[in-house]
Amino acid sequence: MIKNKFAAKTIVNLSLLAILSGCNTIGTANSESNQVTLNSSEPTNIAAPEDVVDALTLSALTEEQELEANNVKFDDVWKRIESQLNIDIPQTRPVVTERNWYAKHPNYFKRISARAKPFLYFIVEEIEKREMPIELALLPIAESAFDPFAYSHASASGLWQFVPGTGNRFKLKQSWWYDGRRDVVAATRAALDYLSFLHKTLDGDWLNAIAAYNSGEGRVSRAIKRNRKKHLPTDFWSLDLPKETTSYVPKLLALADLLKRSEEFGIEWTPIENKQHIQVVDAKSQIDLAKAAKLAGLELNELHRLNPGYNQWATDPKGPHKFVVPVDKVELFKKNLAALPKDERMSWKRYLVKSGDTLGGIAGRFNTSLSVLIDVNNIKGNIININQALLIPTSSKSLTEYSLTADNRLAKKQNRKRGANKLKHTVKSGDNMWDISREYDVNIRSLAKWNGIAPSDPIKPGQELVIWKDQVSKHQSSSAVTRAVTYKVRNGDSLARIAQKFKVKVVDIAKWNQLDLKKYIRPGQSLKLFVDVTRT
Repeated sequence: MIKNKFAAKTIVNLSLLAILSGCNTIGTANSESNQVTLNSSEPTNIAAPEDVVDALTLSALTEEQELEANNVKFDDVWKRIESQLNIDIPQTRPVVTERNWYAKHPNYFKRISARAKPFLYFIVEEIEKREMPIELALLPIAESAFDPFAYSHASASGLWQFVPGTGNRFKLKQSWWYDGRRDVVAATRAALDYLSFLHKTLDGDWLNAIAAYNSGEGRVSRAIKRNRKKHLPTDFWSLDLPKETTSYVPKLLALADLLKRSEEFGIEWTPIENKQHIQVVDAKSQIDLAKAAKLAGLELNELHRLNPGYNQWATDPKGPHKFVVPVDKVELFKKNLAALPKDERMSWKRYLVKSGDTLGGIAGRFNTSLSVLIDVNNIKGNIININQALLIPTSSKSLTEYSLTADNRLAKKQNRKRGANKLKHTVKSGDNMWDISREYDVNIRSLAKWNGIAPSDPIKPGQELVIWKDQVSKHQSSSAVTRAVTYKVRNGDSLARIAQKFKVKVVDIAKWNQLDLKKYIRPGQSLKLFVDVTRT
């Protein structure tokens, strides 16, 4: 296949132009001397007929070769990508370092292929449509390891790792119900829009555009300006950029090199069939994900993995309501959607307002949003009355069965660590991540990671954070063997008596349970204690 069809076509056109400017001499006959003299006022060179035929034949053959190259059929999408890789890959230390790391972890590519399987063909089609470098199809590996649920310490989310601001800029809706940054179809189009913009902004340099995708166009633009002032080159390799970005572009090039030379490095890219795997179907209105999965003949998690943009158990009431489904399930899904009465798309519960209820509290209890309660029940403002009947949308299955919702993914992350003690901190007004990390003597990035957020993300009063500690108290021996126990307060108990009984400190009980030492504990109240079993 011709790697650079545009360059090849240019060469042929220049050859054609040269031939058509051929070298046959035109003169005027002198009847007296029978000699030929040149007429300087007329063209001196034209092509002979046979030269024109040769040139046209060459042009036609080149166009035919291009057509054949474009119509090459591949069984495997990875092979299709490999055939079009065209960016030069310098064998510099950063590229070799990244390539060596990948080459030492061959199983990584099996996981990548499994995650990429539903989406890679779609991504390649979108890139080819826009005539962008095919190397961009490998960018989700560098960004998220092809995990649409990935979330970074910089608040970036999804396959293409959009931060909230850039997501908004490229029309990716972000709400309690839905996050377009994780919607693979929407985010892929937004990412390619952004990369096209960067390419145009940065003078048509693709490596600089890719670098700017990582660190922002402002940072790359400033680096280019600095180099211009010093009369230095402005290519990616010459720019002074953050460490993360200087390894980001080599990472992409290393992946391209490993795809090009997979046999040489012993890397097996698990084949992905080169055909359409998914199709988008619009359900038109809000629907429970469990019901949608049943209509499509899929398991709930199977549907949710294809539609990671949905944060909750249903689509956003205000949309979108689009579902990515396997191509072989499209007709069944459409047919069953059309047959399902609109009032059966969601389950509903009638609730009578009790004393002390608030709309926000009711929304939280039933895992819905405040705006939904207001819209569904035509409520003006936030005022509700005792015994007022509210219609509340509820999930058709237990919430634990929707294991890929935002709350369930967070719970799984918070419970993942083993071999340490799990503390909980309920956020109070005025709390921030830095102060909490200092209070519990933990790394702020670890605190963020345990709770599925970024260090810079805002936290709200009432939000519960998990902290993992090997040593839960400064009063605890380094050789202590601790076990978490729940103690129910009895009549006559005090914090001092409980502390004495379990050989712990009052200040630690207060910290573990976030108690105000000025207030009394109540009979029946549950306290979490970390007891050294070697002392009790």
